[in-house]
Amino acid sequence: MKLHPIKHVLVGLDMSEMDDTLIKFAGFIARRGTVEKVQFLNMIREQQVPADVKKEFPDLLNHAIRERKDKIKAKVAEFFDGPGEVKKEYVVRSGSVATLLELAIKGETDLIIIGQKQDIPGTGVLAQRLARRASCNLLIIPEGAKPEVSRILVPIDFSKYSKLALETVADLARKRDRDVEIYVQNVYSVPAGYHYTGKSYEDFAEIMRRNAEKDLDKFLARIDTHGIEMNKVFSLDVNDNLASDIYDLANDIKPDGIVIGAKGRSAAASLLLGSMAEKLVGSRMEFPLLIVRPKGETAGLLETIRDID
Repeated sequence: MKLHPIKHVLVGLDMSEMDDTLIKFAGFIARRGTVEKVQFLNMIREQQVPADVKKEFPDLLNHAIRERKDKIKAKVAEFFDGPGEVKKEYVVRSGSVATLLELAIKGETDLIIIGQKQDIPGTGVLAQRLARRASCNLLIIPEGAKPEVSRILVPIDFSKYSKLALETVADLARKRDRDVEIYVQNVYSVPAGYHYTGKSYEDFAEIMRRNAEKDLDKFLARIDTHGIEMNKVFSLDVNDNLASDIYDLANDIKPDGIVIGAKGRSAAASLLLGSMAEKLVGSRMEFPLLIVRPKGETAGLLETIRDID
């Protein structure tokens, strides 16, 4: 799979304090990449306005959109510190998550940035739906996160999508003006029926770990790491919950972000995305999560919108 530069970024805003953080991250990414355009999107809730009121004040929605755009522009002017040549667009519409996805597809968006709240009031954007259905790279920022790239965690399952995620991180680290620590984590498990082999659980766990170590060496040999040292971590899954194993390591090393690879945009497309990413995008989420998707492996617009409940 070929790495594709991030040129078009879409930032989902909801007029809460979370927007300040998202705009800062957008500027951070724009300063360190090939970003040409950033769209700041806000969706206005559809309001039940009596027909007589609409007739008397036909420009009510237009005034609301204009006012909202002015507020967003003011926030961007305050918190976005990307290069001046980056084109900025302000889009305010009435709609739902489908509107955001539609705009992303039509605009050939390379990266969507959204927030994940815990304490800040506001409606927010439904991160779990986007984690499953977005057709491009998706960066989910938890409340209180700060834009930094010094330590990155990359959980891998030896798939080509994990390869894409690790190559993306290695390429990012190569372009940084200071060292970036990269932790590569493989979560392995003891298969059911191991006791029929005559081995104990501990013995078979050791067998699985040794195989994971060999597989990771082969995996890394296929990747251009640009000479960057990879910190290898092997985690034994004892509760059939990969997300908890990833969080246990994340809580230990405190990464600036977690990066995973995913195929397409549907739950059926990848077990990694279907079962793990959605759990990572839960209320426990404390670290920025980047879901990397290969360019071109997208669902059609109608299929994407139809899949939204």
